[in-house]
Amino acid sequence: MMESKSPVCNTCGEEIGLKSNGEFFVACHECSFPICKACLEYEFKEGRRICLRCGNPYDENVFDDVETKTSKNQATIATTHINNTPTQDSGIHARHISTVSTIDSELNDEYGNPIWKNRVESWKDKKSNKKKKKKDTKKTKAEEHEASQIPPQQHMEDQPNTEATDVLSVVIPIPRTKITSYRIVIIMRLIILALFFNYRITHPVDSAYGLWLTSVICEIWFAVSWVLDQFPKWSPINRETYIDRLSARFEREGEISQLAAVDFFVSTVDPLKEPPLITANTVLSILALDYPVDKVSCYVSDDGAAMLSFESLVETADFARKWVPFCKKYSIEPRAPEFYFSLKIDYLRDKVQPSFVKERRAMKRDYEEFKVRMNALVSKAQKTPEEGWTMQDGTSWPGNNTRDHPGMIQVFLGYSGARDIEGNELPRLVYVSREKRPGYQHHKKAGAENALVRVSAVLTNAPFILNLDCDHYVNNSKAVREAMCFLMDPIVGQDVCYVQFPQRFDGIDKSDRYANRNIVFFDVNMRGLDGIQGPVYVGTGCVFRRQALYGYSPPSKPRILPQSSSSCCCLTKKKPAQDPSELYKDAKREELDAAIFNLGDLDNYDEYERSMLISQTSFEKTFGLSAVFIESTLMENGGVPDSVNPSTLIKEAIHVISCGYEEKTEWGKEIGWIYGSITEDILTGFKMHCRGWRSIYCMPLRPAFKGSAPINLSDRLHQVLRWALGSVEIFLSRHCPLWYGCSGGRLKWLQRMAYINTIVYPFTSLPLVAYCTLPAICLLTGKFIIPTLSNIASMLFLGLFISIILTSVLELRWSGVSIEDLWRNEQFWVIGGVSAHLFAVFQGFLKMLAGLDTNFTVTSKTAEDLEFGELYIVKWTTLLIPPTTLLIVNLVGVVAGFSDALNKGYEAWGPLFGKVFFAFWVILHLYPFLKGLMGRQNRTPTIVVLWSILLASVFSLVWVRINPFVSRTDTTGLSQNCLLIDC
Repeated sequence: MMESKSPVCNTCGEEIGLKSNGEFFVACHECSFPICKACLEYEFKEGRRICLRCGNPYDENVFDDVETKTSKNQATIATTHINNTPTQDSGIHARHISTVSTIDSELNDEYGNPIWKNRVESWKDKKSNKKKKKKDTKKTKAEEHEASQIPPQQHMEDQPNTEATDVLSVVIPIPRTKITSYRIVIIMRLIILALFFNYRITHPVDSAYGLWLTSVICEIWFAVSWVLDQFPKWSPINRETYIDRLSARFEREGEISQLAAVDFFVSTVDPLKEPPLITANTVLSILALDYPVDKVSCYVSDDGAAMLSFESLVETADFARKWVPFCKKYSIEPRAPEFYFSLKIDYLRDKVQPSFVKERRAMKRDYEEFKVRMNALVSKAQKTPEEGWTMQDGTSWPGNNTRDHPGMIQVFLGYSGARDIEGNELPRLVYVSREKRPGYQHHKKAGAENALVRVSAVLTNAPFILNLDCDHYVNNSKAVREAMCFLMDPIVGQDVCYVQFPQRFDGIDKSDRYANRNIVFFDVNMRGLDGIQGPVYVGTGCVFRRQALYGYSPPSKPRILPQSSSSCCCLTKKKPAQDPSELYKDAKREELDAAIFNLGDLDNYDEYERSMLISQTSFEKTFGLSAVFIESTLMENGGVPDSVNPSTLIKEAIHVISCGYEEKTEWGKEIGWIYGSITEDILTGFKMHCRGWRSIYCMPLRPAFKGSAPINLSDRLHQVLRWALGSVEIFLSRHCPLWYGCSGGRLKWLQRMAYINTIVYPFTSLPLVAYCTLPAICLLTGKFIIPTLSNIASMLFLGLFISIILTSVLELRWSGVSIEDLWRNEQFWVIGGVSAHLFAVFQGFLKMLAGLDTNFTVTSKTAEDLEFGELYIVKWTTLLIPPTTLLIVNLVGVVAGFSDALNKGYEAWGPLFGKVFFAFWVILHLYPFLKGLMGRQNRTPTIVVLWSILLASVFSLVWVRINPFVSRTDTTGLSQNCLLIDC
């Protein structure tokens, strides 16, 4: 029978202990950071009174009514050590305290040099000793006694230097002068909105009651949408990393690097839409990273099973043997050859080696030859032979039938594979194409990513995973080191599930006509979320903790202690009664976890009980029928299990990507990338945050990754349609943030508000279309949605406009976003809202009610040879009809309004101003769309013009039928005069 143990102190490794009421000692009630009383007392005496994890101040009453198993010994040891006079009986606990206490110290040896070598070795020994299963209890006690006899001098020699123990990253809050004024304006705007709606609701327009009611409903929805978008930006922060400290701590000269390994995932589907040359540049930039080669593995997922992708990867692996040593020798940036050679900068700047010019010219020639070979492969793949593709050895390509083919894995480079031209090792490069058979659900990109998770776990099992789209190359060779400053930090990184980098793009026109850069989202919204529980996952440029993908909860989560299967003769300590509401909350929390227990709980069992526990909890039902993969999931620090035969790894890897492997498991439900939406990224990050994890937003000065975006209007709208449709699917699923995980209590309410905003924004299209139609109706009918304004009402309207402007100005001030980027974002919010978002709402409900599925359209990743040539191409799509109709209707309304004012005289010009201003607001927001319709030659697809004219004619006929120029009394008088004249 196992004895229940209390959680372990994160600082010293000792048990935290219990209060007199039987509950565990908790120092920080915000994040439940595990720290014992002795370590906390030392922190207080050193003047550090804030939590090491969340930064909130400790409660002064945390020391009341505490009792630990070794309270007297720990208190005595801690006190003597703090006074720098440790006694002979000072044991392990004292040495653990000294380890953490030297963060701010500057202890040197007798020659004045900082010492940390022995300390790091001591860390390693303690870490390995904790993980070893101790079968002999007497031997363990003897070892502890021997350790306690270490002389005081050794304690001093064990101290690390300051550089090795300094924090790897810091949070830089927004200056108080900027953020305080920003928050005050937000509150003022909220108050003004309340007064504004009070006036609008209490002052209806009787002559246009339908228009007034519609406008009020739309305005209320817009206000709710603004609140959901605004308040998650309440506490924006910046972060700064220290890569040099990371190297000092984990990369000592003359020793093996202790940096964590990283598995890179690159996914591609159709090589004709996602050109192999772009994918090759992404792979080359990964292989040339400034990171230890034995710590990098690149997995390329070919979900289309195309022989073109396979052959292009063969060419890429061969060219990498030349490209990688060139990049590392001269430290060039970026390390994607296509983008490096196209840079219009002085490439000789900061280069001092005389051989650089010669080698650069030779490398550019080699790359151009590489491009020619890739183009030849693409040209050959344009026409598929009737008998299918054949490989060089004469055998048929297994993926000739893209919907019915076996799984394929090919390792090109690696530790024992081909080396570069200088004889150095290269990172591992693996081609993966999962098995596909008719009758199985493959779940598109999410399914491909989960297949890569399993393959990489079997072959390399790095503790961290970085996924990239095929068109997103590594622009900063130190990007992984930036992420490791968070993930490998023992304090900051414990509860971090992923580090998200902002998306940056190449090949976008300077004016960014269709807001392709999404600057407002990445530089404003995401930094706001980083101050709460972390940014949302955006699908690419993200470094994951593998254990978080497996559904495990963060270490700070209250652990489920082992329950003893005791018989009646076993005496157990009676636990205090727990409040039923707390029991219900605990049960709800458990529902959010994919794993049956935390990884840390396994340490409380011996080897036999651990194996029995694994068997009893049926890991197969969670992770699938693979013993190798299941064993890899229990290795928190990664690495391939020693018990696995290397010769069987490829066979096992083929097994875990079989099409039936996920049947009756938790894949896609609770672990891995989550299924149920074509925007699997939002859903996956949301599940992690619900389990209590937090994420980090990393914005290095040099962008970490860069990609391409569809700059064509039609392609851009289809991309936005896909994102909006995914949000609607999540809204209609069981994972809707409105209610999912509410009882668990781990998702902060501002974070939930942000997730709610990500799923309800497509529904804003309905009131937005109605609101953009109102100006034309008002101009055509001569009515208006607002009554004659009083002085108070005028002040409210003026105050509302001023608060909107001030909010934007102050947001630009702390974020650094330009006013042009903000305006482009506002414009495309209207363009996308009245087109793609509107269609997404209807398609989402059709899919739910009628089962009509929509196909995932891969957006084009290339452009014409002419600079921004694709920007001016107009492709037919039904998404163009609603905004074109709104443009024509409002233009017709403006003409009708001016005609009406000319007929009625001077008195009609005052009411006309508000209506025309309203109409011009719509036209200005749709102006980029109008320019996109015109194209370079000012030509618009005929079908778009016909449909738009047809719909505009309907509104014109309504206007003619209403005939606002002549009142009904005038019409009666005119008819009587006609009768008298006998006309």
